[in-house]
Amino acid sequence: MQIPIDHLVLLCLGFFAVATLYSAVGFGGGSSYLALLSLVLVSFFAIRSIALVCNLVVVSGSTYLYVKNGHAKLTDFAPFVIASIPLAYLGATFRLQENVFFMLLGGALILSSIFLLGQTFALLSPKNETKRYPSYMSYVLGGAIGFLSGLVGIGGGIFLAPLLNHLQWDKAIKIAALASFFILVNSVSGLLGLVTSNALELPLVETLCLVTAVLLGGQLGIRISLNKLSAKGIKRGTAILVFIVGIRVLLVNGLELF
Repeated sequence: MQIPIDHLVLLCLGFFAVATLYSAVGFGGGSSYLALLSLVLVSFFAIRSIALVCNLVVVSGSTYLYVKNGHAKLTDFAPFVIASIPLAYLGATFRLQENVFFMLLGGALILSSIFLLGQTFALLSPKNETKRYPSYMSYVLGGAIGFLSGLVGIGGGIFLAPLLNHLQWDKAIKIAALASFFILVNSVSGLLGLVTSNALELPLVETLCLVTAVLLGGQLGIRISLNKLSAKGIKRGTAILVFIVGIRVLLVNGLELF
């Protein structure tokens, strides 16, 4: 084991909470998994690998439910996915220096928290209009976020969903379905990138414990969502948490100021 048992128990509780919060609003939790893992693990190859696997477990259930309820159509999502898969794979193959990785991770966490918080205020708007954009925009957005996702080891939905809501790309439920599916395919692509670059590192005990935690949390979060509970407060609380951890990761692990 790479993590003391008492730390692992606390980490499992944290992963359970993150999976519950994120799955309730359509995300996988990859950004927060990375942040929590960076506090206890030395190897950032293990950090990236475990985060992607946990992401995959959570969004698989969410995607299934979106498809089952008719919110996910491949024809609408294809441009985002086609562009994101190869670029997520490419991003995952980059063997970054540790401080560079944590700087990117910290910056990504801070940006994602700002986007997520901004989305909660956007939900206050009574407008429910959608806008039409050139078809190439879907490829550009999908590719750019896919590359960033593979680079820092997250699915990318936490960037994509707030951005598309801001652009009024479609209805909120459809954007959530796209984000979930986007996270799913990018997590798979990112894992393949880690495998081919010999950067996949999954300590057995830690991985099994954390996967179990996010599986349970993800299922709980999905059921919260199905009961139509308000997600606004959950999103805001999560955004604040991610912002605080992102600042810590950037300053302590990336810039090594403390």
